[in-house]
Amino acid sequence: MSINKLTIRKYEELVSIISKVLLEGKNKIATTINTTMIEVYWHIGLYIVEYEQNGKERAEYGTKLLKRLSKDLSQRFGRGYSWRNLYNMKEFYLQFPILQTSSAKFSNYKTKKLQTLSAKFSEKAKNSLSKLTWSHFVRLLSIKDENERNFYIIETVENNWTERELNRQINSSLYERIILSKNKKDVKELSEKGQQIQSEKDVLKDPLVLEFLNFKQKEEYSENDLESAIINNLGKFLLELGKGFSFVARQQRISSGTEHFYIDLVFYNRLLHSFVLIDLKIGKLKHQDIGQMQMYVNYYDREIKTETENPTIGIILCKENDDFVIEYTLPEKNKQIFAKEYKLYLPNKKELKKLLEMYL
Repeated sequence: MSINKLTIRKYEELVSIISKVLLEGKNKIATTINTTMIEVYWHIGLYIVEYEQNGKERAEYGTKLLKRLSKDLSQRFGRGYSWRNLYNMKEFYLQFPILQTSSAKFSNYKTKKLQTLSAKFSEKAKNSLSKLTWSHFVRLLSIKDENERNFYIIETVENNWTERELNRQINSSLYERIILSKNKKDVKELSEKGQQIQSEKDVLKDPLVLEFLNFKQKEEYSENDLESAIINNLGKFLLELGKGFSFVARQQRISSGTEHFYIDLVFYNRLLHSFVLIDLKIGKLKHQDIGQMQMYVNYYDREIKTETENPTIGIILCKENDDFVIEYTLPEKNKQIFAKEYKLYLPNKKELKKLLEMYL
């Protein structure tokens, strides 16, 4: 090798090493800034609570105190200290006992408070708190149900959700939809471990919410339109599908020699070690739809999957389900073919909550 080529290679290695160090450094700086910000905001919340509890004239506190404090802090430190932000810091301290302090002034009170509040969090949720950003915490403050909040804490960390993705999952009532698709005895597990993909029935929520496709509720569209919109929003669709999914193919052709059939969407789930076939229907489920999916599943099981992989799962995604058709078309111990409804708009959270109360 010539000296010139050797020099170039050495230089490229130098650039690669320095780039790696810089990226690691930037990540550490971002993590440090986030950790410091959370600690500062938590302590601000602590001092506000302590001041309010030691005060004599209660009328001075609440919003009035926060507005006065906001004005003074903004004059000294600039933006970021609106009364709403200060309120979030106060609530952050009260709802998330994530920090300890050696401060003698507050140690007795804080230890007691932390012991009281720690019961609100499952072990896995507590271990996940340090990995959240301030934006995550602000969004989680609105969730009052302890089990629901634990679930979103765990899922945010395990799926590396941004604040925007977390917001979308909360607005789409992910927690309620998963509960309604599970057995009652498995509900508590959601707040302790998050969503567990252990069997075929755990693959999809019911219904799937596809509001990100931006179809109007009464708009006419074809199955091809629906498929194209999903492909154009594949990242969001994968987020809605849930854990372990990767995209494989669109319009996968199956040929019998004289006739061709096309599977709308093919995915693979690494947690179940199974192919997942999805057929899209814009109307009500029909028994012919199940027969078609049965053929697709049989083909994949016999021709595509390997011996180490689990049986193929077939999902018919339809506008309207039909329990009668499902019950009497599929075998009683069916574990491969499922029909799931989809919605083109965010569900009514209040209605789902009422349904949840009846279910539980």
